[in-house]
Amino acid sequence: MTPSILASAAAKSATIRAAFVAAVLTVAITTQAGAVSLAVKLACASDYYSYCSQHPVGSTAVRQCMRSHGPQLSSRCINALISAGEVSKAEVERRRAAKVAKAKTASAN
Repeated sequence: MTPSILASAAAKSATIRAAFVAAVLTVAITTQAGAVSLAVKLACASDYYSYCSQHPVGSTAVRQCMRSHGPQLSSRCINALISAGEVSKAEVERRRAAKVAKAKTASAN
């Protein structure tokens, strides 16, 4: 190989590496902004399709939708959301207690 061919190949390789690094950084920044872990996506997929599929994954709207459907979410999804820090265990317990109290009030009437 001639020096000009080697230089051309090295330049192409550097350009490809730079493009790859830029793509990875873009994905990393986008992922952090929307920050939905793979574990949450897997655990909550059926809940998402049942209740909130009209909203983009990771959006504020899907978070609000999932919160509004909190009592209907699967335990698998709820546990994944707690592990990911999307909701606290205390919040889940508070909502469960409120639901039980509401059911008791309704049955008493």
